[in-house]
Amino acid sequence: MVYIGIDSLPGSPPFAMACLDGERKLVALSQGPLAEMLAYAAGQADAIVAISAPPRPNQGLAWRQEALLETPEALTHRPTNLRLAEQVLRDRGYAVPLTPSDPAHCQGWMRRGFELYAQLQAIGYTAFPGEGPRCWLETQANACFQSLLGVAPFPSGTLEGRLQRQLVLRDLHLPVSDAMDFFEEVTRHKLLHGILPSEKIYAQAELNAMMAAHVAWLAAHHPDRLQSFGDPAEGEVFLPLHEPEKSP
Repeated sequence: MVYIGIDSLPGSPPFAMACLDGERKLVALSQGPLAEMLAYAAGQADAIVAISAPPRPNQGLAWRQEALLETPEALTHRPTNLRLAEQVLRDRGYAVPLTPSDPAHCQGWMRRGFELYAQLQAIGYTAFPGEGPRCWLETQANACFQSLLGVAPFPSGTLEGRLQRQLVLRDLHLPVSDAMDFFEEVTRHKLLHGILPSEKIYAQAELNAMMAAHVAWLAAHHPDRLQSFGDPAEGEVFLPLHEPEKSP
C-alpha cells in the first residue's frame, strides 16, 4: 500500500503530490495538473489518498445547527456559510478556509478539489474508512501543522513558515533534511548579496503534500492518532493529534 498526499493550490500548477511507502520513504514528489494526479492514483492497487481540500460545497449543516442553538442576533456575529467541520475548527482556534454552499462562489482551488474527489470516486476510490483497497479522506494541511505544534504556525508562504513546517516533518521522521542546516550556510556575505540557501527548504505546496501523505499513513497504521471534525455528508476533516513533549 502507498500513502498519497495531495494539496490543491490556488495558482499554477494546480496540485502538489507526495507519496510515501509503508516505511514512509518518499517515492514520489511532484506538482502538476489534475490528469497527472489521477494517473498516479489510478496506477496504485492499494492506496490511501489524503487531500488538503474540501470534497464538496457546504450543505448548510452549520447554519442549521447554529439556528437551533443561537438567537437570531447571535447568528449575525458568526459566519454561517461554511461547513460544520470548519465551524468546529474555527471555534478551536484554527484559521481554516470557508467553503460556501454555492460552487460558483467557491475559490478555484476548491472547485479543482471537488473535481479531484469526483474523479477518484469514478475510478473506484471510496471514502475512508472504506472496505476496498483504495480510499480517500480529507485533511487540511495548515491545521495539521497547528495541531502538531500546539500553536498557530508562521504564515506558510514565508521562509520562517517553511522552515518551521519542515522541522515538524523532520520530527515526524519523514524523509526531509534538517531545516536547521539552512542557518549553517547563511553568512554575512550571502545576506548582503541577497543569497540564501533556500534550495534546502521544500516549497510550501510540497510541505503540505507531505503532511497530507503522513495523514494517509496514519489512517492505515495509527487511526487512533487521528481526530475527525464535521459530518460525512459534507466532509470530515482528519487531523493528527497533538502529542505534548515529554519532560526530560
